[in-house]
Amino acid sequence: MSSFILAFIQPKQEIKGHKVDSFDAVWPYKDLVVDKDFFIKKSEAELKEEYAQLEKDAPLFFEMNASEKEAKLKNLDLLKSTDAKDHAILRSIFDTIYSKGVIETVSPELQKKPVFISSGNYSEQAFYYNFYTVGSAIRYIEDQLKLFPVKNKSLNHVDYLAITHLLDKEKTKLYLNSKLEEVSIYKSIVRANEVLAKQGEALTNNKRFLINRYFFIQNQDSPFVFVKFIANWFLFFILLLVLLFYLAFFRKNIFGQNKQVFFLFSIVLICNLCIFTFYSFGLIILAIPFALVPILVRVFFDGRTALFTHLIAVLTCSFFMPDKLEFILLQLISGIGTLFAVAEMRKRQQVLNSAIIVFILYCILFFSYQVSHGTQSLAFKFTAYVPFAISSVLVLLAYPFIYLIEKIFGFISDFKLLELNDLNHPLLRRLSQDVPGTFQHSLQVANLAEEVIYYIGGNSLLVRTGAMYHDIGKLYNPRFFTENQVNGYSPHIEMQPIESAKTIINHVIQGIELAKEHFLPEQIIDFIRTHHGTTSVGYFLNLYKKEKVLSVADENEFRYPGPIPFSKETAVLMMADGVEAASRSLQKHDALTINDLVDNIIDYKISQNQFINSDITFKDITIIKKIFKKRLMNIYHVRIEYPK
Repeated sequence: MSSFILAFIQPKQEIKGHKVDSFDAVWPYKDLVVDKDFFIKKSEAELKEEYAQLEKDAPLFFEMNASEKEAKLKNLDLLKSTDAKDHAILRSIFDTIYSKGVIETVSPELQKKPVFISSGNYSEQAFYYNFYTVGSAIRYIEDQLKLFPVKNKSLNHVDYLAITHLLDKEKTKLYLNSKLEEVSIYKSIVRANEVLAKQGEALTNNKRFLINRYFFIQNQDSPFVFVKFIANWFLFFILLLVLLFYLAFFRKNIFGQNKQVFFLFSIVLICNLCIFTFYSFGLIILAIPFALVPILVRVFFDGRTALFTHLIAVLTCSFFMPDKLEFILLQLISGIGTLFAVAEMRKRQQVLNSAIIVFILYCILFFSYQVSHGTQSLAFKFTAYVPFAISSVLVLLAYPFIYLIEKIFGFISDFKLLELNDLNHPLLRRLSQDVPGTFQHSLQVANLAEEVIYYIGGNSLLVRTGAMYHDIGKLYNPRFFTENQVNGYSPHIEMQPIESAKTIINHVIQGIELAKEHFLPEQIIDFIRTHHGTTSVGYFLNLYKKEKVLSVADENEFRYPGPIPFSKETAVLMMADGVEAASRSLQKHDALTINDLVDNIIDYKISQNQFINSDITFKDITIIKKIFKKRLMNIYHVRIEYPK
């Protein structure tokens, strides 16, 4: 399914160059040659704006109307016979008005437009304010009559006023429509075989737009090719299968857990979905924090698994990049550097350190690659390093992601283990105050188990945490256990062996219940379940044998419910618990007795098939015995006796 999704989201065209953003100062790739004509369309907003501007700038056409003026002047000339003086005044006024012309009144917005005066097939440009309007002409007449009053006050002077220039709405509309039809829906046209961007060319905002639009159209117009899809699917299937084979051959404990396998494949898939999203929206791909992959995997798994997962993630994501070698080099080496920084995830500051290391490695690798194999001018552009700074800062998202992964998948990180190891944890504090004997026993077991895991390999912090909580069930009946008994008195003296055995065995069951009440992780509860495996309570079993004939059913009453250990850590804890507890009952602590004790305890566990599900070897057993013997002799201050 994952390979199918990866194949489906792949770019449909070969990536010859990538989308650019404001941080890209130059075109760093080879010359970008357009393989076919493509047109840059204007947006709806741009078209509306251009139409509005044309309407605003479109001129008004006015047609000259001399006939009405002539008729009005003829009527005015009739006054000459009755009152020559009044006629002379009025004739002078109207001649002045008609010499400029009276234009039809339009709205104030239209008055600002250019004006064309048409006379037949001829049009002459003018300005609206060069003419009288009806209103301004009447005001002029009134002002003049105040200076040169006429005798006949009954005359209606407006009767001699005519509009000489009428708005030709049809011609005005035709002109506007012709201009609107000439508007192109394309902003620009780029022809086939044209060099859109040369290598090392400085990028302007318009050039960035053309490049991004070209790749968008190229990807949008690409048809779905079934054969290519199948080939892509097979390619990604092989890459993911390699990761699965790695788990099957070298990490069987992970391979057997569906949740853990799902997590690793999800990490790879999420990386590809992120780069697909960034690619689709033209975002800065190099700003994606790929270094998060090794950090998140290392927190919950081992360094080799983190490196292998990161390698597969980088390889699958590289198909979105024009320069795949540069991308793989940058991400793989920075990921390896991150793993060095988080080799032991014991401090939260390590994530911050890894972010700094990632940024330094990015800068060094990018500069070196561009100078030697890329675009030298790009190596000296400050803006080229901004995406790396963003990516490095985003590495700090590891903090919330670790918490979310713990909640979603039920994994346990070293940070969580450190919190559980705090002696102020309610359970550990209660253990130290109420049952100090068991608490001291747990501390000694933790020290023994942690040192062993350090030498044979494994999660030392996990085994230490498990050891601290493995006997919390003894909080319920502490006096029934040797390390908590005072003055040598044991309540078992007054009990039947089978009852005593049940009380001892119940500390495992009660410990599991107590751990769940305090929401301890399942990985820690596993240590409580398995630290006795399916062994028997030997002391009380032997007492029972002395009194009665032992049946199979009776023998099961003396046996712990299990399960047996299933990892190095749980197996080592079982050995450390048995050895430390038995060492307290020794009458004499010398090299010989400690040597025999360790051998007998561990050999007994082996004979009971307690380690058949654990990934532990005979070589590991030999090392474990040697470490236990050395540590116990140090605890009890045993000196080796040399032959005389």
